[in-house]
Amino acid sequence: MASSLLRFSAERGVLRTRTSRFLSTSRITLNESTNLGAIHVQKKPIGGFRGGIVGFLFGFSLASTFAAYHLLDEYQAASAALQTSVQELQISTEKVSAHVKRIEAVEKDLKALAEKSASKEDISKVRAEAKKLYDGLHVEFLDLRSHVWGMQQDIHALSKKEATSIRI
Repeated sequence: MASSLLRFSAERGVLRTRTSRFLSTSRITLNESTNLGAIHVQKKPIGGFRGGIVGFLFGFSLASTFAAYHLLDEYQAASAALQTSVQELQISTEKVSAHVKRIEAVEKDLKALAEKSASKEDISKVRAEAKKLYDGLHVEFLDLRSHVWGMQQDIHALSKKEATSIRI
């Protein structure tokens, strides 16, 4: 601005010689400074339609951001609940597997015992044989007892000197 003032003054011949006055106090500068007004920057007016669209887009983006945030929170909560459920299911599956293994071991032992154990028929056969043996031993015992009794009678008779023969 100062350079344009100097050029304007030089064309008019005002500043031919150097004076001790400042340019701001010269007559031309004073007139020019009074004519100059404040520079107004003209703003582009925002129309109602364009403002409505901008407001709508801002509100929509804000609402969608809020919804996405809450959706992410719900997703994380559901994911954590699902993870907990899966872990509980895994623990219960391991327990069931352990029980099944124990049941299989017990069944295996039971089968082995069933193969080694005697049946009712075997027991009845053994009982019948034991009864026969007992009866046979009882008969032999009675025979032996009668023989011993006879020997006692013979010894008793010899001691009285009634008989001369001994049963053997």
